[in-house]
Amino acid sequence: MDWHRTLRGTPLAAVLVLGLVASWPGNGFAGPREQAKRMHDRLVGVPPSEAVLTSMQSSIEVDNDPVAAAHTAMANPIFYISSLKNFATPWTNVPQTVFEDLNDYTATVIGMIRDDVPFDQVLYGDIVYTGAGGGYSQTDNVHYQQLEQNRADLSDPNVLVRRLQSTLPGGPLPAAATAGVLTTRAAGEAFFSAGTNRRMWRFTAMNFLCRDMEQLNDITRPADRIRQDIGRSPGGDSRIFHNTCVGCHSGMDPLSGAYAFFEWDEAAARVVYTPGNVSAKHLINANTYPGGYVTIDDSWINLWRAGPNSSLGWRGATSSGNGMKSLGMEVSASRAFSECQVEKVFRRVCLRAPESATDRAAVQTIADDFEAGNRSMKLVFAETAAFCMGN
Repeated sequence: MDWHRTLRGTPLAAVLVLGLVASWPGNGFAGPREQAKRMHDRLVGVPPSEAVLTSMQSSIEVDNDPVAAAHTAMANPIFYISSLKNFATPWTNVPQTVFEDLNDYTATVIGMIRDDVPFDQVLYGDIVYTGAGGGYSQTDNVHYQQLEQNRADLSDPNVLVRRLQSTLPGGPLPAAATAGVLTTRAAGEAFFSAGTNRRMWRFTAMNFLCRDMEQLNDITRPADRIRQDIGRSPGGDSRIFHNTCVGCHSGMDPLSGAYAFFEWDEAAARVVYTPGNVSAKHLINANTYPGGYVTIDDSWINLWRAGPNSSLGWRGATSSGNGMKSLGMEVSASRAFSECQVEKVFRRVCLRAPESATDRAAVQTIADDFEAGNRSMKLVFAETAAFCMGN
């Protein structure tokens, strides 16, 4: 069997050779039919029909094209209704649990993957997916709960429909203020409620850069944009501030200025956008350190383009801007964003983190293909499933 043949014209073939060599039938491991079933089970979560299994087997065995086999598996509606819903749901809530209802955030991720919308737009697009029949509300999640309860076929573009977020009924957002899933109602409820809006940055980094604040910690950045609510001498010891607090806040506070005009209204259960008016939470506890930074607008600056976090591969058009949309462009243009999407899919499909040198090489190659392939998440799922189908 000629495993060196190019797969769908992508450069992944060389990496697939390394991943598949242990599963060659001649080595006594799973054959093409077993590999096809394993691929389907991992992608979809249910066994394939005999016809689908035979088609996938033929793609692997005859056409030497396991990527095509993966696309066959992903045609199953359950891939969208269940697998992708479970894939994206932890991104939408602070506990990162999968046990949450469908909402506008998860539905938008599902729809974007289904329609091959370039996935960098997930952080800046004027985009949202709703049910075709209307009923979207800015103040509750009933619309999406009903879609889920009715087992709506989310693989059908006539059932789950792409819309402009800025045109939703009762919406507070103009097109210039939309930022993909970050300005959905679900994201607002989870990450703009209470607190100081820094939580939105933390979970954006966790979900789309695969880094929590511990991994982003850098005490070498200047502290001039750290807000007034952070004490400079915690417990009377300024060393704690300079050696600990600065590590997160010197980078996070300049970025979280992008959220200055956003708030979650607990009583109305909705996102509130007040252009030109900084939300009160950005100005709380000003007496903690009156000499700290005062938020006066929604400007942001990425100080992590220099120092250790330059390794994230920032490639946006500008290192500063105003509002969530431009910050979303900065994040989604980074190399870390591309690698993170592949790593998340790898864990989902391969049932392990990428650990070996071969795994890490596959992540890099699939990330290259993601960037060259119009940021297609379907391609990421397909190539990752092809790489992992033998183990």
